[in-house]
Amino acid sequence: MSNTVTRLARRHPDELIVGLVSVSDRASQGAYQDQGIPALREWLGQALTSPWQAVDRLIPDERDGISATLIELVDQAGCDLVLTTGGTGPARRDVTPEATLAVATREMPGFGEQMRQISLKFVPTAILSRQVAVLRETADHAALIINLPGQPKAIKETLEGLRGQDGAVSVPGIFAAVPYCIDLIGGPYMETRPDVVKAFRPKSAIRG
Repeated sequence: MSNTVTRLARRHPDELIVGLVSVSDRASQGAYQDQGIPALREWLGQALTSPWQAVDRLIPDERDGISATLIELVDQAGCDLVLTTGGTGPARRDVTPEATLAVATREMPGFGEQMRQISLKFVPTAILSRQVAVLRETADHAALIINLPGQPKAIKETLEGLRGQDGAVSVPGIFAAVPYCIDLIGGPYMETRPDVVKAFRPKSAIRG
């Protein structure tokens, strides 16, 4: 079960507040070192040029606990974006998607579809992945919650996309759509390094 936190204060109007949740029975028990949260922090540090702060949670594969953590991070901590890793396969203990859908107000199916398309470039078992993305909305706040794979390499590929030998993007990563989604739900204006992942916005939504 996660610890109670108060709403985090933005140090800048455009500072992103992101929750990072690693779902793993064994890592949460100390059987091995979690790799998901360090991978997410490293990638965000490389990708974002706008300010951000993160709150971490390492929790077991328990549906009620996962749901409670997501609610806490959005409703109490005020996260604009929550990224989870782990618990999205077909094993009996893989309940992250169900826990995520349980706290959702709306589903964003395009994210899951694209994540599986990226993974299918590498392994046919990508069709076994059940990652989802949802919005959780309260009276005065909204957040995007995305289930990501558990392995650092897959996390990077899913967020960043794939590039050809010429360096051009061959398969877009899901993070290209995240900044505009955060715009649309009333969150901070996020900017990225184009050499990592280029945020896409309609021309009318790009700040001058």
